[in-house]
Amino acid sequence: MRLTIERLRMLVLASAVLLLGALAVFLVIARWRGSLNRRDIPRRLGIDVSEEANGVTYTQARGGRTLFKLHAAKVVQLRKGNALLHDVRIELYGVDGHRVDRIEGAEFEYNQQSGIAKAAGAVEITLLRPGEALAIAPKAAPAAKQVGKPLVTVAQTAASGEVHVQTSGLVFDQKSGVATTIEKVNFVMTQGRGSAVGATFDSQHGELVLDHAVELTARRGAWPVELHADHAEFERGDQICRLRQATAEYNGGKASAGAATILFRTDGSAQRLNAEGGFTLATANGGRLTAPAGMLDFDEHNQPRHGRLQNGVTMDGLRAGAASGEEEKMHGTAPAADLDFTRQGQLRHAHMEGGVAMVSEERSHEAGGEQWERRAWRSPVADVEFHQAGKNHMAPSVIKGAGGVVVQSESRRGNGPITPSRLAADRLTAQLGARAALSTVVGLGNASMEQTTATGARQTTSGERLEVHFVPASDGRPGAKDGLGGGAQIRSAVIQGHVVLLEQPAARSGAEPEPPMRATAGKAEYESSGEWLHLSQSPRVDDGELALTANRIDISQVSGDAFAHGDVKATWIGPAKAPGSAQAGAGSVLGGRGPAHVIAAEAHLRQSAGDATFRGQARIWQQGNSVSAPVIVLNRTKETLEARSSNAAQPVRAVMMNETGAEERKPAAPEAAGTGEMPPVIRLRGGELRYSAAERKVVMRGGTLGPVEAQTSMATSYSQQVELILLPPGNHAGKNGSAAQVDRMIAQGRVTMISRGRRGAGERLVYANQTGAYVLTGTAAQPPRLTDPARGTVTGEALIFNSRDDSVSIEGGGQETRTETTTPR
Repeated sequence: MRLTIERLRMLVLASAVLLLGALAVFLVIARWRGSLNRRDIPRRLGIDVSEEANGVTYTQARGGRTLFKLHAAKVVQLRKGNALLHDVRIELYGVDGHRVDRIEGAEFEYNQQSGIAKAAGAVEITLLRPGEALAIAPKAAPAAKQVGKPLVTVAQTAASGEVHVQTSGLVFDQKSGVATTIEKVNFVMTQGRGSAVGATFDSQHGELVLDHAVELTARRGAWPVELHADHAEFERGDQICRLRQATAEYNGGKASAGAATILFRTDGSAQRLNAEGGFTLATANGGRLTAPAGMLDFDEHNQPRHGRLQNGVTMDGLRAGAASGEEEKMHGTAPAADLDFTRQGQLRHAHMEGGVAMVSEERSHEAGGEQWERRAWRSPVADVEFHQAGKNHMAPSVIKGAGGVVVQSESRRGNGPITPSRLAADRLTAQLGARAALSTVVGLGNASMEQTTATGARQTTSGERLEVHFVPASDGRPGAKDGLGGGAQIRSAVIQGHVVLLEQPAARSGAEPEPPMRATAGKAEYESSGEWLHLSQSPRVDDGELALTANRIDISQVSGDAFAHGDVKATWIGPAKAPGSAQAGAGSVLGGRGPAHVIAAEAHLRQSAGDATFRGQARIWQQGNSVSAPVIVLNRTKETLEARSSNAAQPVRAVMMNETGAEERKPAAPEAAGTGEMPPVIRLRGGELRYSAAERKVVMRGGTLGPVEAQTSMATSYSQQVELILLPPGNHAGKNGSAAQVDRMIAQGRVTMISRGRRGAGERLVYANQTGAYVLTGTAAQPPRLTDPARGTVTGEALIFNSRDDSVSIEGGGQETRTETTTPR
């Protein structure tokens, strides 16, 4: 709604013009009273005798100056002291001796005994320059030139021109000084024309009453002004004008009051307007402002300076575009409002308190169907700053709220669902741009923003400071409309200070609800281009399965993907399993049951695929098992892990527990030293690694980096591929089954094995945790062979290395040979 005070100012100015014309009639009568009070007039007109006289003229002078001149075409002396004057013309003169006023009537009757004069018919009064002070400036000298006082200028203009008045049934009581008429009074002046039905003027007390049907038509610039009132009163002594059921219409707008009281200064300028019994301002474009009571103060130039509306202020606005099918409604309420104006009388500031509510609703039709949006502002206190948006038009530019501000919005596109959003803060400032569309919103203290993302996720962001920038209404983008955020699209947003973001993924049909995502940071930035959310200053993201920290985290609100940059640290707890299941509450990343930890330089989390890619000296570990590589991909949905490298200086490395963790191992007895006890870990080195929790298998390939290296405390092997088969979780895998344990290791493809001075070669090497034996086999064409520094080279179908007693067995030709070998350690 476009607010303007011009209608209210018109009510005051029109009231002054109305009183100027109406009071002129009775001011002349008041001066006439001095003429009728002269008891020798009837005698001088020959009225003491019952006779007729034609062409009688009487002139009253004092000090050589003419006061008035009375001319009657015929005077008839009646019985009982009455006299009839026919075709009367009375001319009254000013202090300079020039004629000022003229009263003309077909017939006057005067009773000298009762002091009552009656006009039997119509009376016409012409005022050139009233000798008495005007209604709007009772103590001003009309002939004096006064600069810069608009209402006085109005008086001077009327005084220098003519005011024509017509009425009938005029009765003047000489003793009481009261002039009355129950007939219609019409007056015409330079400023316009007006009328009233019934009037009373008390010349002794300076009180004027226009009984009812008060009307005035005037002009202000190119626009007509119409004033209507049921009743009007004016007290010259106290400089007060009272209007009842007054309405002023101007340029398509209207100002009305059930009861209006206007206080004037001695120079004729308006000082204050008090309105009671319902006060309304209506604009041509559908705006409406109402209050049960109001007050407005004016300066000496009749410009409003301050106003107050109270006892329940209501604002309504309506804007419709027939061509585009757009419609916008606005409704606001507040218990009270204070208004401040510029020196030019333009509305500058409005202060509302006691619980402010503003609601806007907009509908439009676009290619995608009907667009609907509803936005509501609520705050205990609100301040609105205005700026000039056109000639005689002020539009809101800044809205400030305090004490806890909430701005809620609901929108719908076509037949889609209703999408809610919410802004809140202890203090909120909204900057309005072109066409009063939202430009910037700044919230301080407990600031929060709620919205629904493109994927249907419900997102809430809170912090100490919130700053939102909206798409300008002038750029033509869909959704950029007029009004308090009507259709406004967010271009960017920044939230700072203890930022907390909660995101609840959209529910999927037939699927269990996903856990919410929670993020914290010192600063969060949102940009509509691509719909990205940037978290910085120690950000942390936790979705119930994965907790992630980094120097900066970028989240796409379109895909739900996240990118982490710099000093990335992540902890994966894994999906919650059903109570009592084998992996309740644990994630099997590397065969373990506890949380898995990751460090890297960067990370990319894809929501649709359910995987996370870590780059830059990445390392992941779970209990005693770990993997390091330039790139590690963790798929949380499939519970798989992949690691790869193409740089020989940074190969993929894996460490897998081969028994209970080192902290649970018992020291070996001195006599058992050197007996070849079971190795605690297996270390792998290669170019590619893949782990599957479902298969509980680790596969390492050399890739472009050459053979895979597998190292235990007993032997080191080189091959094209190594598989580690893990035992299922259970007590055999350590205390409470918490540590993963290798069941078998299988090396394949050009296998070379080195163990304590021995060197074996073959095609396949199998290590069994249960027996502690390494079995090396080859092909029929190339059987395995072992080179021993002490015994030379041996071969067979299978070479078996026993890690527990450091013996070597050779199988071949259906026979088995056991060789005891002792080598220096």
